[in-house]
Amino acid sequence: MARPAADRESHLMTGLTGLLAALPAWLLLLAVFTLPALEASTLLGVVVPGETAVLLGGVFAHQGSLALPAVMVAAVLGAVAGDTVGYAVGSRLGPKLGTRMAGRRAEHVQRAREFVRRHGAPAVLLGRWVPVLRALVPIIAGGSGLPYRSFAAYNVTGAAVWGVAVAGLGYLAAAAYGKATQVLGVAGAAVVVVFALVAVGAVLVRRRRRGDHRRPERSGG
Repeated sequence: MARPAADRESHLMTGLTGLLAALPAWLLLLAVFTLPALEASTLLGVVVPGETAVLLGGVFAHQGSLALPAVMVAAVLGAVAGDTVGYAVGSRLGPKLGTRMAGRRAEHVQRAREFVRRHGAPAVLLGRWVPVLRALVPIIAGGSGLPYRSFAAYNVTGAAVWGVAVAGLGYLAAAAYGKATQVLGVAGAAVVVVFALVAVGAVLVRRRRRGDHRRPERSGG
């Protein structure tokens, strides 16, 4: 009984990612560009991390649906564009950012403010590796009066390193799953890889948040 169920799940995963892989290359690259671009410009990154599309782009590059350099370029350009728009939004809103937010969103904004205050311009590069900070730091940087030249330098550098690394990680993760593809098919293994990477990233981010919340309490005592 378990075997047919496993077969159905395998066929489902293969069908879903196979459907994505069958899309035109330009449409897949547009998705790789768009999701990182929307992270900071629309705060979508607070909910959906942009590396999801970039990781999938790397997986599809391993399958031969896309060229890996094209995935990397699309990811980098999307990240640069999104953060630039986020900076412009922050410059326009200034201190008003966060006044209408409550609950966890307000906590995220405060955390991003402290991060930018602590690290200055390098926060743009460092924050890129944490999903929530990646979405908020550009906006906070724009509202804090950080000079655009300093922001742009760290934005381009961080986006280049991040885009190449995440796309490459998706490519290598799919390549390492050669044995699994014999059972699930390439597309099914790709989904497993992506969800595993996202799950690990979520755990690491939660642990880091807990550590950040505990530090002020210790120093205050």
